[in-house]
Amino acid sequence: MPEPPTSQTLSQTLTLNLPTALKLQITPDQFAILAASNRTLRLERTAQGELSVNPPTGWETGERNRSIIGQLDHWYNLNGCPGKAFDSSTGFTLPNGAIFSPDASWVSPDRWDALTDQQKETFAAVCPDFVVELRSQSDSLKALQTKLQDYRANGARLGWLLDPKNRTVEIYRSDRAVEVLSSPTTLSGEDVLVGFTLNLTRVWG
Repeated sequence: MPEPPTSQTLSQTLTLNLPTALKLQITPDQFAILAASNRTLRLERTAQGELSVNPPTGWETGERNRSIIGQLDHWYNLNGCPGKAFDSSTGFTLPNGAIFSPDASWVSPDRWDALTDQQKETFAAVCPDFVVELRSQSDSLKALQTKLQDYRANGARLGWLLDPKNRTVEIYRSDRAVEVLSSPTTLSGEDVLVGFTLNLTRVWG
């Protein structure tokens, strides 16, 4: 595990404008230091070591994501808080080395309890069983599709890619091809989040 950043390392920061066409390579240790000193940004790292910098979301995406998190939290509390549920500020280190922060996620009790204390530090070394990615106006659909494929390849059992602009949902399951739905009003947590139903009327707006 990397040494925790000191006040000296955190203070030695520069403002950097990063064009989307430019790819920066970064190690996991460097990523941890960057994330600690840029808490207002949503940083991610691909399995190939490329750094992704995402600014704060606009109000529409923030409102939609609040609805998703609120509905997931309601299910979570009603069912006795099984496993762990997380919001969009939580990063995970996937088995392939990528560090991603899904917009909403859930880790089953079995997976979470199997982690050591060290594996739970900072960006927990686990792929969530369930992930949601909500497309904003600035998000590339292709990039989000690649992320969902990464989640599935690394152990996610159910993933949703929500695209409010086109009112479509792509469903990624561990055992079958991607399913695309047009203008659905609800989504089922199936056998992963048993009893969870997401009301999409609040998400589409």
